[in-house]
Amino acid sequence: MKQRSNATAYLALVLVSVFWGTTYLAARIGVQHMHGISLAGIRQTAAGLLLTCFFLLRGYKIPDRSTLNKLFVIGTLMLCGSNGLMTWAMRYVPSGLGAIIGATVPIWITIFSFYLVARNKFSLKLILGILLGFVGVAGIFYDYLAELMKPEFRFGIILIMVACVFWALGSVLTAKWALDINPLFGAGFQMVFSGIEMLLISLMMGEHFAAASFTAELWGSLLYLIFFGSIIGYSSYIFALNRLPPSQVSVYAYINPVVALLLGWVWFRERLNWNMAIFSLVILVGVYLVNSSFNKVKSQKL
Repeated sequence: MKQRSNATAYLALVLVSVFWGTTYLAARIGVQHMHGISLAGIRQTAAGLLLTCFFLLRGYKIPDRSTLNKLFVIGTLMLCGSNGLMTWAMRYVPSGLGAIIGATVPIWITIFSFYLVARNKFSLKLILGILLGFVGVAGIFYDYLAELMKPEFRFGIILIMVACVFWALGSVLTAKWALDINPLFGAGFQMVFSGIEMLLISLMMGEHFAAASFTAELWGSLLYLIFFGSIIGYSSYIFALNRLPPSQVSVYAYINPVVALLLGWVWFRERLNWNMAIFSLVILVGVYLVNSSFNKVKSQKL
């Protein structure tokens, strides 16, 4: 039974690795017509209602208050704080670059895991991995020195970096709390909570939902993000996260940037050259060192 469960978890991880790489492009298309917070809010609310209604119709009961509170915190961090900011950033930053910076998430996950779960000292291998990861990001910015002079571009980069920290913290809390609830049902509540939060935030920011802005391209972006990004992608991520170690689940970040870079280059003719390829590899090597160091410590404790 455990082997079957692990096989399903690995399949879910494959879905996350592929589909989430494509959502950077879908988000970049969507933010050409709507503010990123609004886009993410509609996406998560719609996907969350579909998921929760599905389980409620099957006879599932609404979780207790303590569980709902934790789902609210996780949803706020991972979807409002992370997905919302990342989607907003796609207005100012190429989707491929956003995915590359997003590849540092496993580093943040491991850092938070050390403090909140493992409580171990930092090894030399871990420190080297962290340094390589951030050296890789700095190297990629060499191609964007001119863009860094633009306030909007810098703002987008800040949004992405903050989004990475939020996502990592939410991922570790998800694994630490290990809530006694169907992970997909729980993901639905997280989406509803975060979606409503983002819609309220967008209204407070003065955003309006004009019917004229809902073009065929925006509808395509929204539907893709709802079904492939949230319902399939996020649900698969939460499912895998509840059955596999956070550092192991984070391998999706090795694949996402490759998918996003290629799609961004094909669709928007975003930058793709040897410098980006080399420093992207440096980031992934750093992520590998961080993950392997953390896994080694965990295996020694077992």
